[in-house]
Amino acid sequence: MNWISNVVRPKIRSFLRRETPENLWIKCPETGQLVFYKDVEANQFVIPSSNYHMRISAPQRLKSMFDGGEFEDIALPEVPLDPLKFRDERRYADRLKDARTKTGLQDAVKLGIGRLEGQMVTIAVQDFDFMGGSLGMAAGEAVITAFETAARRQTPLIMFAASGGARMQEGILSLMQLPRTTVGVQMLREVRKPYIVVLTNPTTGGVTASYAMLGDVQIAEPGALIGFAGPRVIEQTIREKLPEGFQRAEYLAEHGMVDMVVHRHKLRATLAELCRLLTRAPLPAGQQQLPAPAHA
Repeated sequence: MNWISNVVRPKIRSFLRRETPENLWIKCPETGQLVFYKDVEANQFVIPSSNYHMRISAPQRLKSMFDGGEFEDIALPEVPLDPLKFRDERRYADRLKDARTKTGLQDAVKLGIGRLEGQMVTIAVQDFDFMGGSLGMAAGEAVITAFETAARRQTPLIMFAASGGARMQEGILSLMQLPRTTVGVQMLREVRKPYIVVLTNPTTGGVTASYAMLGDVQIAEPGALIGFAGPRVIEQTIREKLPEGFQRAEYLAEHGMVDMVVHRHKLRATLAELCRLLTRAPLPAGQQQLPAPAHA
């Protein structure tokens, strides 16, 4: 009996058991519905039933924007790994190592240059999966490199912002990236090239207090949380109940803080049209001008 229980049954179970990938299903944060991963991926990481915009990694975002998914990867300058030798529950250097292993990125910002509907553009993407898209020295250098590249190669710059704010493990060195990136915005304006910002969920803290709110055109994805301090902190400070939808993309569009809210399915065409308008580039042969996008 022991032989049957201990050997035969486990072998039968292991033979019948199918290995299920961890990411086979995705749970919609808005409705709780389970959705097949491949369906969400094919829908540009938008939940089909609820229209909820999931986060998308920096490499996936770049591939979805450039023609044929092809672009030139822009090298980023090296910075000191752990300038303050910071440690809380764990060493900062170990946290960085884990984030790099998890995302395959060197830091929270990835850059690419290539063609968007035939036009050369530079695109910078913040990846929230890398330590909450936090802004440290490396991310700051990447943002400045994006401005320098766009200015030198005479292209528009499209910035996809997603961040929890400044990176506390780098202290004042992190906060110094706010004025530095603001100077980068001015650098691009001096050569008269467009700077378009796409605010994704979430964009908060020091990033919102610097380059993320300085675009020539401010676009937001539907439902994105955008602000400096979080709603809970504001409520505790002013001791008042905030309006419904406060700090969400649609609320900010209604109150003039962003220019338009654009669904991810229409984002690529909208960005290409804006780049053409702002650079006075001609339309590709046989293509008609798109109508102005409506708020989601």
